[in-house]
Amino acid sequence: MKFWKYASVVLFVLLLASSQVFACTILAVGKDASADGSTMTSHTCDSNSDDFRLWLIPSMPAGTVRDIVLDGRAGSDFTGFPESNTYGPRAMILDTYTFEKPTNQYLHGMYSFANDKGLAMGESTCGFERGEQGTKLRAAFGKVEGIYDCYMLQDLALETCSTAREAVEFMGKMVDEYGWNGSCECINICDGNEVWVMEVYGGNIWCAVRIPDDAVFVAANRARIIHIDFDDPENYLYSANIKSFAIENDLWDGKGDFEPCNIYAPNKSSLLCTLREWRVLMLLDPSLNLLPPTVEDPDNYPMWVVPKEKVSVQTVHEICSDWYAGTEFDVSRTVYAGPFGNPLGTNYVYRPINMCRCTYIQCSNIKSWLPDAAKCLVWFGWGAPSTTYLTPLFASMTELPEFFYTGVRNEPFREDSGWWVCSGVQQDATINYEVASEVIKSIRDPRMETIYKLTDAIQTIAASMIDSGNEEGAIKLLTAYACDTAEDWHEIWIDLDKSLRSKLMFGNVDMRAPSEPQWWLDIVNEYTGDKLRPLAD
Repeated sequence: MKFWKYASVVLFVLLLASSQVFACTILAVGKDASADGSTMTSHTCDSNSDDFRLWLIPSMPAGTVRDIVLDGRAGSDFTGFPESNTYGPRAMILDTYTFEKPTNQYLHGMYSFANDKGLAMGESTCGFERGEQGTKLRAAFGKVEGIYDCYMLQDLALETCSTAREAVEFMGKMVDEYGWNGSCECINICDGNEVWVMEVYGGNIWCAVRIPDDAVFVAANRARIIHIDFDDPENYLYSANIKSFAIENDLWDGKGDFEPCNIYAPNKSSLLCTLREWRVLMLLDPSLNLLPPTVEDPDNYPMWVVPKEKVSVQTVHEICSDWYAGTEFDVSRTVYAGPFGNPLGTNYVYRPINMCRCTYIQCSNIKSWLPDAAKCLVWFGWGAPSTTYLTPLFASMTELPEFFYTGVRNEPFREDSGWWVCSGVQQDATINYEVASEVIKSIRDPRMETIYKLTDAIQTIAASMIDSGNEEGAIKLLTAYACDTAEDWHEIWIDLDKSLRSKLMFGNVDMRAPSEPQWWLDIVNEYTGDKLRPLAD
């Protein structure tokens, strides 16, 4: 094990050093805060390099031995898993795990997110500030020879667990016994009844809190559990040494409030993170009147909020599509946005939730009153949330359309790849976002409204079939419906890609040059004094 000890420590340090390149935003919605009584978790998986493919991993029989793989995601191929074990080029197999009972089927992405029992989750990678505390943390966590990263632990939890609490306890046990190998992660977990947020900091240290049923939680690459009630085991879970480890490694003096996020992952100064959290909290409840983190300590922000209005999947999609529009931080009204308000540039003054680098967005929508095979619904789309559709998938499906697991980033555009087609539409929108976004919404939004209603009806029919003893027929119905809906979206987006490029060619709109808006002229005049304005042809 000496080689793995050194390899894991080196990888851990590299992950810590690069943690700020990750940029995921997650939400968690309690059942009494949602519009339909479901629990919801969402995840915008933002990265320049994440693998965008999605697989359906079938149930594996008891006695199956699976590899415990570190950093085995990007470049991997899970077609035929577990018989086919084609992991990514950086993968290291550190151990194996033997299943004591048949596993759950689940949707396997860069971060796997839902199983056929209705357990769903997401993640947000958290960095911490440099300085004395950061140096101490690196030294303390580097002493522990961990074998689990977030990818692997979420896979294993979805394979073996059925409820959110069970998943927290299972993942906590694995971290206790085998250690963590990676950056701090904030993991949102739901099962239709309960919503939990778990933070794994490093070494063997973790904690989790149950979110109230009427509340919504948000994290944006920042650990947020600032309080643990050690006398409330129903709503708080944690590693046994969470206090002693902090004292032994001079991370906490044992006096005053024990704030796990500030002890183990302090990162309250980064506007890349705190501004997104402020924005979500204010969208959910404007009456909070929270001041932005440019002027207020984000530790004063509530760990969760009771929304003024019930939250739907559409609400989550809209929040994930936000770029601070109408605020002093509006990304679309900066020099980087160009004359047509493009919020999807690679440069920005303030990092928005809606990101050009978003690999995918997923929003689980778990209804506890339905049978497992009907309730395990996830809404999925590729690319920036503002320019993509959401299509319903069920973790109980027997197949996925082939375009879900076709193509890779470093190869040419493919029309038979879902990610590439959605990315094409996203790139078209950057030519003239104000025109393109209206075209996209005119095609997407009415269809989405219909699909929301139709999906609910299909779930009800499938549930009735299951209650009548015809689960196989119900799963066939859900599979056919989800595949047909996704394939229709794919064809619509192929046509949209072509029509947007034609409509906006050369930056024109239907080959007519658009006028530049006054807000953009004001920016240009401020920088040039109108001296560098081009003459008309």
